[in-house]
Amino acid sequence: MNLDGLEMVAVLVVLALFVKVLEQFGLFEPVSLEDSVEDEFELATVCHRPEGLDQLQEQTKFTRKELQVLYRGFKNECPSGIVNEENFKQIYSQFFPQGDSSTYATFLFNAFDTNHDGSVNFEDFVAGLSVILRGSIDDRLNWAFNLYDLNKDGCITKEEMLDIMKSIYDMMGKYTYPALREEAPREHVESFFQKMDRNKDGVVTIEEFIESCQKDENIMRSMQLFDNVI
Repeated sequence: MNLDGLEMVAVLVVLALFVKVLEQFGLFEPVSLEDSVEDEFELATVCHRPEGLDQLQEQTKFTRKELQVLYRGFKNECPSGIVNEENFKQIYSQFFPQGDSSTYATFLFNAFDTNHDGSVNFEDFVAGLSVILRGSIDDRLNWAFNLYDLNKDGCITKEEMLDIMKSIYDMMGKYTYPALREEAPREHVESFFQKMDRNKDGVVTIEEFIESCQKDENIMRSMQLFDNVI
């Protein structure tokens, strides 16, 4: 891991990890006609009944077939139709056994749980994925900003970004090379704010965040890698 680039991890890691989450949900499996009929039946039988595929197709940027693939993976992992915070933590712990991904998973869960009811249903899931995988660059950056704006007050503070960076370091674990120094998260928060906090008022607004990310070629290239994930 190149430590000089870690200040960008806070922006990029959310997208990179979604490939692993999609794989965990089995979302790359083809859908047969039989599966399609079964999915329509399952929509009416799970504990939480999501909206119809036609309506979800109108509300997202996924095709009907893609929604069927997404739903099959979602219900295989979550038969009740609901994902709670512990489910998210379990998923991420499988991919980061050398570290503690629980805090980062909580932050990510809260970004999906837009109505703050403690659960993520299929509609919440595909709405978030639609932005991340099919949204414009601005859409994706807005979603990432919302993830890192922990108290949802419209700006990112150093304390919030420090919590994010610590959660990423915890997730990476103790066995990275070169070894991470204890003060490294705070140093990278300072580097992040040097780049993002344009008016030097101690907070990063959504405008500053988007402008800074759009000027970073590495971030722009990384985001475009997810255009054809599914």
